[in-house]
Amino acid sequence: MTSTGQSESEARRDDAWELIHSESTLTLATAGEKGAWSAPVYYVFLGGNFYFFSSPQSRHIQQAMKSGEAAASLFCRTNTWQAIRGIQMQGEVNRVRNPVLSLKVISAYLQRYPFARDFFPQIAMPDLKDFQDYFQVKLYNFAPTEVYYMDNRYGFGSRQKIKWRKEIAPLRDFAS
Repeated sequence: MTSTGQSESEARRDDAWELIHSESTLTLATAGEKGAWSAPVYYVFLGGNFYFFSSPQSRHIQQAMKSGEAAASLFCRTNTWQAIRGIQMQGEVNRVRNPVLSLKVISAYLQRYPFARDFFPQIAMPDLKDFQDYFQVKLYNFAPTEVYYMDNRYGFGSRQKIKWRKEIAPLRDFAS
């Protein structure tokens, strides 16, 4: 138990949750015939998934679609090894085609990244087609299947598996 009365597992889950909400960039990693690749993407987190926009021609999307799998990580910027903490994930990338879900994601995206509204000054609420046409991108999600939280504040290399679907995903979503 921690000093706040939480189990160690609950404390790590809450730390992982805080990290998801405090950071904005997910590093997506893939592998394919051309070798391994990684790409940073802005994300919003809804329903246990990370949503992002990318070009369908990008290497990371091409590889993720072909292999059916990807890895991702989030980490906070730090200048000391003692403060290193992050989330390491395995999962899959899927294209989002559902219009209702895409509107929910875009709304969350515009709340989290207000600068994106500047690209659509004449449109009150841009939709998926607006984003696709302007940026030549599609909407994707990274769906984690295995998640680890690593935090050197608890000791060098301290890492714990997070029960993703049962512990984090249903708890709460964020848009801002």
